[in-house]
Amino acid sequence: MSNNENTIKVVRSVIQVLHDGQQGLATIGSELKNEAAKRFCLEETQVRANFAAELTNELHRLGVPDVHETGTASGTVHRVWAELKSKLGGGDHTLLETAEQGEDEAKRKYAEALQESLPGTVIDLLRRQQEHINRSHDIIRAFRDSKVS
Repeated sequence: MSNNENTIKVVRSVIQVLHDGQQGLATIGSELKNEAAKRFCLEETQVRANFAAELTNELHRLGVPDVHETGTASGTVHRVWAELKSKLGGGDHTLLETAEQGEDEAKRKYAEALQESLPGTVIDLLRRQQEHINRSHDIIRAFRDSKVS
């Protein structure tokens, strides 16, 4: 696989996990009772959309004319599980635990991507986004660990 093909594959996989996060945080955010946690999750959906757009622009620069990435199958299962937990009476703690699991996946995907041989502009973009993803994970964990009900 050429370096360009590998870069495209890696960037697509990160975009997919961003779509998973965007959709998952929207689902979870809409169910949360704690207003601060709800607001944070819903605001993060826009951040994930912006990150995906930035990476889509990188794909365009790499010569990919149409980018139609969606989330992953595991992300869909994770969202359905979150919805089921909510409907079965899972409180904010349970929902935030599920959100943190999604953030764990995003952290893993970024770490994997940054192990690849990628162009400097892509690495810089991924590192900047990774810093935000790591902070978001910690904030969600803090909400989960608080007395959120």
